[in-house]
Amino acid sequence: MSDQAAERHETAGGAAGTPPPAVRVEGLWKRFGQQIAVAGIDLVLPSGRFIGLVGPNGAGKTTTLSMVTGLLRPDHGRVEVAGHDVWRDPAAVKARIGVLPEGLRLFERLSGRELLAYTGRLRGLPGDEVDRRAAQLLDVLDLAGAQHKLVVDYSTGMRKKIGLAAALLHNPDVLFLDEPFEGVDPVSAQTIRGVLERYTGSGATVVFSSHVMELVESLCDWVAVMAAGQIRAHGPLEQVRGEAPSLQAAFLELVGAQGRDEAGHTLDWLGGGAAGGSGGSGGGR
Repeated sequence: MSDQAAERHETAGGAAGTPPPAVRVEGLWKRFGQQIAVAGIDLVLPSGRFIGLVGPNGAGKTTTLSMVTGLLRPDHGRVEVAGHDVWRDPAAVKARIGVLPEGLRLFERLSGRELLAYTGRLRGLPGDEVDRRAAQLLDVLDLAGAQHKLVVDYSTGMRKKIGLAAALLHNPDVLFLDEPFEGVDPVSAQTIRGVLERYTGSGATVVFSSHVMELVESLCDWVAVMAAGQIRAHGPLEQVRGEAPSLQAAFLELVGAQGRDEAGHTLDWLGGGAAGGSGGSGGGR
């Protein structure tokens, strides 16, 4: 365990005092034209937890994470990460976070090994330490055999893994992941999952967005549910799930999706007959 990880683990254990929240959001708003993407949310995410930000498509998850990580400026509101204001002290925040955004763009004409070497040196790490960490990450993420292959030739799963390696290289306090398992094969997903569980075991924090409730329920111990740009519920997984049989059931109730099948959306023209339905003309000759 590195010195930073050891310090993080001790702090998360409460030995020296209460750590600042991983993220503190106050009155966060974002509008695109007439569309309000994020509608004044307040949220405190605890340190040292595996946190899921969940919601249906269009709920505002990606916009929120983009503002929290300094990739998108909010219209109103304040964001702190690890005790530092994202917009007043961006350098301090960026030194403490790792980000794997949706639609990740990489330097595709570099090999995987070259990408990590460049990223680490850009972060100000000594060259020898970058090479040591890169070799370990490539091995753990099962990319050692493809380390000299150009990123442009990587599969979707390989691109997610090399992006995760780049985000972890400087050993951040908080790791933000936007749909990290989407488009990833089961073997790669299991590898990513193992790395993330090991990372949070050191006292670090993972915040990841998803709309797959089964995945969140199996990974996370703290959840925030978002819909229509607002936070509908947040807290430990058991608290948010409540008396519901699963997080999926609790989620559907929280976002108002229960009973939609009984609301008259019958699609009675599907199946059960010839193409075009029974009322069509011009069927046979």
